Amino acid sequence: MGGVRVEVLGPLRLLVDGTPVEVPGPKRRAALALLALAGGRTVPVDHLLDALWPGGVPDSGRQALHTHVSRLRTLLGPAADRLRTLQDGYRLELAADELDLAQARALLARTRGLDDPAAALPLLRQAHALWRGPVLADLTDVPPIAVAVEEQERLRQEVTDALVGRAVEAGDGAGVLGQAAAAHAADPLREPGAVLLMRALAASGQPAKALRVGREFRRMLADETGLDPSPALGEVERAVAAGAAGPAPAAPGRPTPATRLIGREEQVSALHRLLSEERLVTVVGPGGVGKTRVALEVAGRGEAPVVLLAPVTDPAGLPHALASALDLVVSRGDVLASCLALLGDRPGLLVVDNCEHLLAGARELVEALLAACPRLSVLATSREPLGLAAEYTYRLAPLPVPQPGGEVAASASVAVFLERARRARPGPPPGPAELRLVADIVRRLDGLPLAIELAAGRLSSLSLADLHARLDRSLDLLGGARTGDARHRTLRATIEWSYQLLTDDEQRLFRHLALFADGADLDTAEQLAADLGLGGDPGGLLARLVDASLLDADFADGTRYRMLETLRAFGSDRLAAAGEVPAAEALLVRWAVGLTERIRAGLDGADEAEADATLRREIANLRVAWRLARRRADLDSAAAIVVALFEAIGYRDLVELRGWAEELAADPALAAHPRAAAVLGVAAEAVYHRGDAAGAERLARTGLKRGPDPDDAWYGRMALAVVALARGEFEATAEHALAAVAAVGEHRECLGIAALAAAYGGDLDTARELNGRGTAAAVSPSMRSWAAYVAGEIEGLAGDLEAAEAHYRTALRLARGVGATFLAGVASVGLLAVLARAGRVHDALRGYTRVVDGFARTGNWTHLWTTLRNLADLLRTLGDDRTAALIDAAADLAPDAPAVAGARPVPSPDGPVPDRTEILRLAREAVTRADRVQAATSGARSASR
Repeated sequence: MGGVRVEVLGPLRLLVDGTPVEVPGPKRRAALALLALAGGRTVPVDHLLDALWPGGVPDSGRQALHTHVSRLRTLLGPAADRLRTLQDGYRLELAADELDLAQARALLARTRGLDDPAAALPLLRQAHALWRGPVLADLTDVPPIAVAVEEQERLRQEVTDALVGRAVEAGDGAGVLGQAAAAHAADPLREPGAVLLMRALAASGQPAKALRVGREFRRMLADETGLDPSPALGEVERAVAAGAAGPAPAAPGRPTPATRLIGREEQVSALHRLLSEERLVTVVGPGGVGKTRVALEVAGRGEAPVVLLAPVTDPAGLPHALASALDLVVSRGDVLASCLALLGDRPGLLVVDNCEHLLAGARELVEALLAACPRLSVLATSREPLGLAAEYTYRLAPLPVPQPGGEVAASASVAVFLERARRARPGPPPGPAELRLVADIVRRLDGLPLAIELAAGRLSSLSLADLHARLDRSLDLLGGARTGDARHRTLRATIEWSYQLLTDDEQRLFRHLALFADGADLDTAEQLAADLGLGGDPGGLLARLVDASLLDADFADGTRYRMLETLRAFGSDRLAAAGEVPAAEALLVRWAVGLTERIRAGLDGADEAEADATLRREIANLRVAWRLARRRADLDSAAAIVVALFEAIGYRDLVELRGWAEELAADPALAAHPRAAAVLGVAAEAVYHRGDAAGAERLARTGLKRGPDPDDAWYGRMALAVVALARGEFEATAEHALAAVAAVGEHRECLGIAALAAAYGGDLDTARELNGRGTAAAVSPSMRSWAAYVAGEIEGLAGDLEAAEAHYRTALRLARGVGATFLAGVASVGLLAVLARAGRVHDALRGYTRVVDGFARTGNWTHLWTTLRNLADLLRTLGDDRTAALIDAAADLAPDAPAVAGARPVPSPDGPVPDRTEILRLAREAVTRADRVQAATSGARSASR
């Protein structure tokens, strides 16, 4: 039997005994390619005939095929017996190393079992080298070959991806830059290719180029498809920015310790052992003993989410803090339920930090977590136990201090002092005499880590001897309890000592800043100093507080000043002792009213993106101010805050703000307030967004009866317009929307709502005229996005799918740039519907995968049900009636799914309706199946042309 090799990963090539043999004639070359691509299987005669003569087999077709096969045997020479004639067709027998395609697959398969990237690289390089150019370029007019070419291109992508990935892991990113760049250039919208090119660039010392590739991919994906990349791209961007070439595992929103943990190895090990047996362990101890730092060490770097409760002052904010720790944006429905559903029955650890100031609420939160998540363990930190039956209390003691006459340098408390001292004043290591002073200092501070760090920080302005002397005198002045020669000093005494070293103005600023739960930016801090009438430069006062370790300056996003929670508690106590609480609370509420008014103006103008960022950055402080206004029965301020946040309530995923509006609307005292109409209108908008159209209408109509002011009546008119639109009451929609226009002008969304009513009612000319007026008057990016979305709806109804698509893409770009998540969501759904109608089923299916996954990640089931219903319509046109029926049935039963007016009856599914988790799985699988069919069909059609 002679040696033969057929190569199809490039121009068709036949080698017999190592010598190339020319195969003349397109039909003969196609026949050889089809036989080789069959991989040793029999190819039926009818299949060959249909492939070679796709326009119709001539009468002489069978004889012509027989002739081509005979000539191929002649070309095979001594290997002629490899081409066998069977009863129903022909078969070309080739070993795995005699067909380059089979060889490439085998090499790739071998690498999957190798853990060592260096061992896999030679195999992958060999496989990648098998491609010699355009695959069977002269034969793609044969439909089965065209389909095979697409499959081989996917195989080439897989080999290239594996090669680049393993090379980066092996430290040879520079060696695969060419392959990575070529793969990305061939398909610039394929995310894995972009990610691998970024990793290769970063690994070869070009992080700036890597980040540029990521930015360009995001822009192109948004421009071309209107979609966002998956979280994997963001992970690689963060890793590259941090100096790595792979995904960054850091958990969102969790603190990163700046220094190593000293002297707590035994406690960390003990907690690990406890958590292997107990589901709830609470680390308790005094403030400043290091509970948070130890908990973070147990959680590990990037492993367990950390729920930060220190900035939370209201129990209602606890679910939102949990959602933030889980990187879960819940814009609809129950926040806690969404968090519990995300955690599910997966094993893992969750840290809940600083529970003491919200003990009852934290207890309820942890109890819900343990009940709903049977494989979850919780590590809590608190100054006192939570009081749950399942709780194991672990009391964290201060660091050991050196005993008189004992070894000083080996003490953990001394090591902490020395490390902090080196940061405050770099210099040579201390001598024996200095070490004795340090030992006395840490003993007098009872080994409390925060107290030690605060004291060591004073070395920036005091010598060690001065620090020791002043510490001694200050503690005596504080009147600590005495038992013989021993003194017991609390952390409060240590903070008091640092506090007493401040000037009167510095102390006053410190006290008032303690009310800001999440710190204050430079402008706010300086304005606060001015409002307090403090002398001197506010910047100098702030710098002094930072130097004294009573404030921490964070420069990650501008300049922001924060306090440790223990320091905030101390500052609040001193505020009360000075009798300044009412005035300080009034200042904070006044700040919130002014800030929300500036945010309102920003959201309504060209600087919307900056206003959105400010709102999201200050939400924790606004939460404190809101609670203060409510507790003080300050209706004027509460109403001003809620009304100013209307744009955020209507167009952003900050569901907490909607709760504020509903809370204020339910206050009986609001009835007599002059802004009752506006508040009730805003609350109607909030209620509408959680699916309660009847409640929204009730609130809006009540508000219209309360307030004759046209500016305030506008809010209620807007709510009535959107409720009527959802119900299909188009005349009422136009009436309310145009009344709103008369009240506030054409720059808001009122004309767009009226235009939608006209369009849905069939009057497209009127719709275009109304929306044209709204577009011309729109100023903010979100209002321009809204006008573009409305234009997309109108042109979609008119049948101009190309124009509709362009409008939807504009709406998406504008909305995403300013955080208007509601507009981005509806524009995405509209875009996908247009793509499906335009016959771009493959693009639509890819888009549905991203949109469904995105809504599922954020817990936004209201939008998710709408998206799934649209997907069901598309699946039904593709013949997948079963999945479509299951989705529709589940949506019909879901309480948070929007009503579908005038929906046509759909067949009921056989058997029970799946739950939400199962529906998502079925939808994703259906999209994958349909996408594969569409890709293969599209390839065959392209080949036939």
